[in-house]
Amino acid sequence: MNVFLVLLLVIVFIIIATIKLKIHPLFSLIIAALLAGGMLGMKAEVILETISEGFGKTLSSIGLIIAFGTVIGIFLEKTNGTKVMANTILKIVGLKQSPLAMNITGFVVSIPVFCDSGFIILSSLNKALSKKTGLSLVVFAVALATGLYASHVFVPPTPGPLAAAAVLEADLGLVMLLGLSVAIPVSLVGFLWANYIGRKLVAGEDKAYGNQDSTPSEENAEYTVSTLAAFLPLLVPILLIALKSILEYPGFHLEPGWFINTTSFLGSPTIALLIGVVFAFNMGRKASLKTRYDWVVGALKEAGLIVLITGAGGAFGSVLRAMDIANYIPINADLLFGGILIAFFIAAVLKTAQGSSTVAIITTAAIMAPLLTSLGLETPISKACTVLAIGAGAMTVSHVNDSYFWVVSQFSNMDVKTALKSQTVATFFQGITGLLLVLGIQYFFG
Repeated sequence: MNVFLVLLLVIVFIIIATIKLKIHPLFSLIIAALLAGGMLGMKAEVILETISEGFGKTLSSIGLIIAFGTVIGIFLEKTNGTKVMANTILKIVGLKQSPLAMNITGFVVSIPVFCDSGFIILSSLNKALSKKTGLSLVVFAVALATGLYASHVFVPPTPGPLAAAAVLEADLGLVMLLGLSVAIPVSLVGFLWANYIGRKLVAGEDKAYGNQDSTPSEENAEYTVSTLAAFLPLLVPILLIALKSILEYPGFHLEPGWFINTTSFLGSPTIALLIGVVFAFNMGRKASLKTRYDWVVGALKEAGLIVLITGAGGAFGSVLRAMDIANYIPINADLLFGGILIAFFIAAVLKTAQGSSTVAIITTAAIMAPLLTSLGLETPISKACTVLAIGAGAMTVSHVNDSYFWVVSQFSNMDVKTALKSQTVATFFQGITGLLLVLGIQYFFG
């Protein structure tokens, strides 16, 4: 069967299975891999071997990273670390710029915490600030949502970009550094749109969540942590990974020594995130041993699902690589920005069609992996830019088939029309901005 037809059919299958049949992405990706291999005439044992190899290779590189990152996120949530960070940023920025403070808070929080969870945790603070400043809740909702969304699709160790980096064999430290450089302006674009459109739209009257305030709940008040303790589990791993990537950049030619070797060890993503976990445990020292144990168990249960989906994406990608798609596509490295645009477009189509940014990122990375050479995207910078282009596409756009859209709208008392005009349009501007920034990086440094 024609390889293009096979690719089209499996993509359509993933979309229909996820949206219409409500099949979990774990199963839809594995079934798609089996279908693709079968339609291309691969022997049954080869298909199974390829799937197992792709699954195992992906998990060996990022399984522990996802687990450690999830543990950090749970401890930040349970100890009210996220609210401590929000209040700290608010004090620095000031009440007059509180929407900007929420945008920055969302950006920081979403690095270890899924954007859905981050928005739910901080939604009560949004409501309190809206009442205190007299600004529409829409302003705060979109500012927070777009800040969360930016780091969610661009900055590891968030599972989406982490998985894409693994599948495309991109340098994780480089992806993190470039991801931050892209995500920051993309987040600010969301804030600017929130400031503009939020003054024209009004959310509905507070109902289910109207009586919440911005202070920690009585249940978790005893776990409130200091500002330094709240930020360390995030900042230390990021700085270690970034330092390792900078020192090992090919242009530096540094001689191996105790400092380089130690930095290389501590800056490896697994070790860096494990150090972050140690700081996270320190946040929960006031909790009982059983409570902390339960938090870890809950985090690992959540991580397990993410790990399995990511591994399924790796298995799907392994079968696609075996299809040798590159030999059938009439494009080459001379096509300016072609590969970056293709990555963005595929991710945007998948995101818009089935709703999940993470699924769109993982699936697109699997499709792009065998095409990197023919598209001239083999350098470390180009691979990192491909990961980020996929992330930009995977945020274009969030609408009614995306669970995040409903979290933002329902926890902000916005009707569908208001949410579409504010949150959905914001993600469109964010995605296009992200693409333009990635194209700029590729042009000047790729």
